[in-house]
Amino acid sequence: MNNNQTIYKRFKFESAHFLPNVPKDHKCHRLHGHSYEAIVSVRGNIDEVQGWVTDYGDISKAVKLIINELDHQLLNNIEGLENPTAEKLCFYFWYRLEETLPNLYQIEIKETEKTGAILKK
Repeated sequence: MNNNQTIYKRFKFESAHFLPNVPKDHKCHRLHGHSYEAIVSVRGNIDEVQGWVTDYGDISKAVKLIINELDHQLLNNIEGLENPTAEKLCFYFWYRLEETLPNLYQIEIKETEKTGAILKK
């Protein structure tokens, strides 16, 4: 079967943050919140028996552990997210998921409908 099959699953969470390293007059220096969306993609061969790359349930199980830690939290208070940019959130998700989802391919974090970051293998 094709080795280039990619599947994804979307997750939403609400969190607050501020960016401590931008100038004090920058709007993101002030505490504010986002309705984040995390899109987790995995890639691999389609299993001959199951007919899928990965069970969506396995993706959900792994990601929901992270979402539960981040949802309705001040991200700056979470170890590793003291400067919680979308780019840093991508790395946070990646390093938390790479062992559980060995065929992890891409993490996309959307802060708004128009802005976000992508980390790809």
